[in-house]
Amino acid sequence: MAEEKKVEYLELIYDLIFVYIIGRNNSLLQNIRYGFITGQAFLIYVFCSLAIIQIWNFSTFYMNMYGRNSVRDHVFLFINMYLLYYVGAGIRLQWRKYQLQFHLAWGLILINIGIQYLIELRHHRGEAEAVRTIRGMATALFGEAAIVLAAIPAAGVNADLARVIAGAAVLYGILATWFLAGHSRTSQVDFNHLSERAMLYVVFTFGEMIIAVASYFDEGFDRSVLYFSLMCFLIVAGLFMSYEILYNKILNRDRETSGMNYMMIHIFLIFSMNNITTSLEFMRNVNVSLWPKTLFLIGAFLLYFVCLFALLNYAKEGMEECRRFLLPILGLSAAFAVLMILFREKMYVNILVSVLYVYAIFLAIYRFGRKVSQAESGGQSL
Repeated sequence: MAEEKKVEYLELIYDLIFVYIIGRNNSLLQNIRYGFITGQAFLIYVFCSLAIIQIWNFSTFYMNMYGRNSVRDHVFLFINMYLLYYVGAGIRLQWRKYQLQFHLAWGLILINIGIQYLIELRHHRGEAEAVRTIRGMATALFGEAAIVLAAIPAAGVNADLARVIAGAAVLYGILATWFLAGHSRTSQVDFNHLSERAMLYVVFTFGEMIIAVASYFDEGFDRSVLYFSLMCFLIVAGLFMSYEILYNKILNRDRETSGMNYMMIHIFLIFSMNNITTSLEFMRNVNVSLWPKTLFLIGAFLLYFVCLFALLNYAKEGMEECRRFLLPILGLSAAFAVLMILFREKMYVNILVSVLYVYAIFLAIYRFGRKVSQAESGGQSL
């Protein structure tokens, strides 16, 4: 039996740079004009969110499959950490002024990871499936890097053209990895390690939510502050516990899988969490109009739980029957959306509805987790 791969300190240090970038990226959503986030700020935010999480995704896959905590791993990863500072510094509303360093650093990071795959080829001669995967990942990385670098001269001609090209690069990376996942016949990933890395990134993102809750305490001390800060804290705790139970009780971390779809789900899960963080900050912001504020919050919550339930595809064997609770959840989600819209002018009701929705789903996941535990111990059949 192969030795279980553990998350190395090197990987944890590398992940910390993304905490800095998450904060910078979320700050884009504070550009409010005419009652909501400006269209330019929101598009840059969406694009940067997907690009950054994708970089982390590519790095994580390489370390999972071929990382040895070697000197070479340290050198290549620290180079990428340094380049990520330039990417982070380029995340701002005046994106055009910083597009050169942003695209150049982004492209070099992708090339860096691609080179690591090519170096790895020498260790897998005669292993047809491994060679195919390595070449596929290298092709995806170098292809995306070429598109990213093409945005640099394009920006000198037209800034909008550069944005389209950069967006195409992200889309290419997503489609290339999906294609590779669909044509992978055997598993080369350590899913236990991969799922743990994804969990740690989720935990870091929850850290940003906790910071958002802290902003409520800067407004003095009265009943309103106490109420909203408590409700906000309960939301964060409920979201966290829902993911915690799924990860600890429900997820089959020993299964054989390419892991690519699992990580793709996490890209959008983390994106939704960033949106929830901003939505909680908007709750008491009178400069944000009610309609967009409410719809943004509804969309963020729904995306989070859609991604969470999509992870049930990785539940332990024999637990498929428990998906029958998804139909009531759909009805609950529809009721949540309707109530949020109806009470959009009463934020104190809105945030209470959000808490009730989060904990209703948490209880459903908790019951599912208990059934899984009982089935494993032989205490109760499903």
